[in-house]
Amino acid sequence: MQISDFDFELPEHLIAKKPLGQRDASRLLCLSESDDSLVDGLIRDLANYVKPGDVWVLNDTKVIPARLVGQKPSGGKVEVLLLEPSDQPNVWLAWGKANKPMKPGTLIEFADGFSARVLKRDGKNIEVLLMAEDVGAAIEAYGHMPLPPYIDRPDTEEDKARYQTVFAKHAGAVAAPTAGLHLTHELMAAMQQAGASFAHVTLHVGPGTFQPVQVDDVNQHVMHEEGYIVPKETADAVNQAKAEGRRVVAVGTTSLRTLEAASVQGKLQAGSGRTSIFIYPGYHFNIVDALLTNFHLPKSTLIMLVAALAGRDRVMDAYAFAKGHAYRFYSYGDAMFVPRLKQL
Repeated sequence: MQISDFDFELPEHLIAKKPLGQRDASRLLCLSESDDSLVDGLIRDLANYVKPGDVWVLNDTKVIPARLVGQKPSGGKVEVLLLEPSDQPNVWLAWGKANKPMKPGTLIEFADGFSARVLKRDGKNIEVLLMAEDVGAAIEAYGHMPLPPYIDRPDTEEDKARYQTVFAKHAGAVAAPTAGLHLTHELMAAMQQAGASFAHVTLHVGPGTFQPVQVDDVNQHVMHEEGYIVPKETADAVNQAKAEGRRVVAVGTTSLRTLEAASVQGKLQAGSGRTSIFIYPGYHFNIVDALLTNFHLPKSTLIMLVAALAGRDRVMDAYAFAKGHAYRFYSYGDAMFVPRLKQL
């Protein structure tokens, strides 16, 4: 299987650079679980696709304003993208961007009373000690939302609210679980009335989700690693649903990766861990029966994951339909509802 099998051309005007006025105003392309048919709909009608007894699993990670802009004592501009905290207090793993490589010992000033010192460097990967009276408050006050690279504009106050799900709880992500951006409390209530229940996992989405695949052979790709948590109540709800033949629906690829990574012999295990699971066609699903997801980058691991669930040809045909009908793509774009094909 080649990376080129998942390539497609996308006109620039179909890339959503801003969110719509209402979260649930996005369009929804629904695939069939038994044939090649497609239904053109709206996110606000998602309750129509609920089956009584469904367990819909949400990723409740919270995006932090992880992009810090500062300068060195020489005046040179520096950008730091915080990735995750280390074991040491106020020490973060990060990506650094500057005109010249930042050597260990380099000081970076972000604002009065908020600075950093570079402790280690390996290419663009750096380890920094953040210095402020309250580091968490300083990040919130001076950090910028880490919008994906294809949203080529400065972040705004609107992004602080809209590049975040309404159920975000645990801070730590540097990219949003974007399928969840469509959901509102009102829509979730309608889904519950239709027979759905909601469960939560936490996977702190890293920037590796946007990294291009650099090899031609899919089998040679090495995935980025991310940490996750599966609460006991989620494991219990999912395992009971599976035992009773009810569906488990992942809201977003990060929820799906968590559910599959944390499963052992068809049962979801509670607890925490780290995963670099790579799901592509040929993968046998243990937990997930359907997926709500956005439209992804060409040749990305995410489109491969969707193809694993629904079949490569069907997914590429759905993408062609979406292009032809002016769907909006990527993080602020429209969505797909993808049931697992029964014969898969």
